[in-house]
Amino acid sequence: MQTSATARYVRMSPQRGRTIARELAGLEIDQAMATLAFMPNRAAAEIAKVVKSAAANAEHNYALDRDALRIQSVVVDDGPTLRRFRAKSRGRVGMYQKRSGHITVTVDDGMP
Repeated sequence: MQTSATARYVRMSPQRGRTIARELAGLEIDQAMATLAFMPNRAAAEIAKVVKSAAANAEHNYALDRDALRIQSVVVDDGPTLRRFRAKSRGRVGMYQKRSGHITVTVDDGMP
């Protein structure tokens, strides 16, 4: 049975999250948490929270065994972008963007 968890509006560039998400598909929950714990990126900590939540959802809502759970997919989608401005030379303005993302983790126990 598939169970998922979502974190929305995470202040992290989706591109940074996707590099970490590629590493996790197919791993067991404990392996994924160990992998994320030793990644130096801030995005790894945010994804770890969602993986933990998806495992807890599976345990609590469907009484699934945590040891049997595997990560089926980790999707990092674009969220809204905050556009900010900063003064540049010669009286001009320069725009920079603060991106955000939505992280969705789906876990599966392998049973039909």
